[in-house]
Order: sequence, then C-alpha cells, then structure tokens
Amino acid sequence: MVDHFVNFHPVFQAFLATCFTWFLTALGAAAVFFTRTVNKKILDPLLGFAGGVMIAASYWSLLAPAIEMAEQQGQISWVPAAVGFLLGGVCLRIVDRLLPHLHLYAPIEEAEGISTTWRRTTLLVLAITLHNIPEGLAVGVAFGAVAHGLPTATLPAAIALAVGIGLQNFPEGMAVAMPLRREGVSRLKSFWYGQLSGIVEPVAGVIGAAAVIVSQPILPYALAFAAGAMIFVVVEEVIPESQRGGNADSATMGLMVGFTVMMILDVALG
Repeated sequence: MVDHFVNFHPVFQAFLATCFTWFLTALGAAAVFFTRTVNKKILDPLLGFAGGVMIAASYWSLLAPAIEMAEQQGQISWVPAAVGFLLGGVCLRIVDRLLPHLHLYAPIEEAEGISTTWRRTTLLVLAITLHNIPEGLAVGVAFGAVAHGLPTATLPAAIALAVGIGLQNFPEGMAVAMPLRREGVSRLKSFWYGQLSGIVEPVAGVIGAAAVIVSQPILPYALAFAAGAMIFVVVEEVIPESQRGGNADSATMGLMVGFTVMMILDVALG
C-alpha cells in the first residue's frame, strides 16, 4: 500500500492525506454517539494538545524547510520565511474579521466577524472550519514540495505532518460536535456538523499542492504562509479556547505534549 502511495501524483497524495485528517475530525465528532458531553478537564488538555501540534508543525515542518529551500534557490534565506509568515497571519486576520464565527464556551454575544442572524450551531462550526483552512493548506504544500525533489522536502516529512495534523483534528471534531449535542441537537446532526468542519481540508490541500507544483519559486513563501496562518489560529483561538474552561494548567501541559509529539514525528520521519 505504501508503494502505491509513493507512485501517486503529489496532488493526489495531498488529497489522500487531507482526507485522512478529515477522517480523524469525523472520528472525534463521532464521540457524540457514545456520550452527550465530554468533561472540560479532558477536552481542554486535548485542545492544548492540538495547539502544541500546530506550533511544532509551523516550525519543524514549514518554517525551517522554507528557510533551507530559500538558501538552495539562491535567495536571502530569511526573506521568504518572514514575508510568507506575515502574509499568512494577515490573510487569516482578514478571514477572521469577515467570517461570522463563535469560539468554544463563548456566549452568542461574543460572535466575531460580520454581524449575522445565523444560529449558534452554525457559528461554532465555522470557528473550527477556520482552523482547518491553514491545516489543509500546510499538508498540501508539504506534498506539493516533494514533487520538486528538494532535499528538505521529503515524502516521510509530509506524511509526518499529515499524521500530526490528523491527531490534533480529533479533539477539534469533538469541540464542534459536543457543544451542539449539549444544546439539544440530535446525535446525527451533531456528528454531521462536526465532520463538516473538516471538509475544507481536502480542498485546501489540493489547492496548496497544485500551487507549489506549478511555481517552484513560491514554495518557501507558501510553506511560511501556511505556518503564519496556523500560528494566527493557535494564538487567536486554540490556546484561548483551551484556557477558557478553567483548566489552564492541564491545557498548558497538553500543549507541551502536543508540541513534543509533533517534533518527534517530524524529526524521526523527516
């Protein structure tokens, strides 16, 4: 099976990898079939874990390779990383400002984005969907980079990134489905909305892979862009959400464990 995967086109590899991350989002959402709620003492460390994975992936899987690739292409090593990183944050800030969404645990009055009459359930789903855009993009760019045969862009490293993103998608699926279930939404609808928040990842993954395959010079910028977008999401949403439930210490330890797991995956496999 691994041999077949290696022979696939990088865009299709990115599609399969992001389908895997989407599947783990759905797996997390499927918890609603077994319980109506998850204790915040469990969910908050899991959200912290997700944040740690994203932070580690931003450096080990995206920024560091971007710097090395820029050097190999004869560019000033730090320029693509700095420019792409800031652009990623700016773009996510624009999306965050425009897209109506609601953070976990927040009252409806604290909904962000353009004012709307959308229901709380829709706003919660959109908040996690916002998380998944840069995650899918990051995986897609990593697989697209493999097509150029650069020493810093390897298939094992791209697979490690997909595995790490998939692991942290599990609690994100729960973070959508469980609040919906608590508010009286049926199990099936809660699961449907939970997995739906991850459907954007295969779309973003294919776009990211195709973009860097078409134009190699933008590759280090694209890697850094994905890193900047993920760091914005972590700092603006994931960490505050994990700390807001009253379990700050365990959420912080969860973040450290997530960072360590992603670092090990990237270094060991990459």
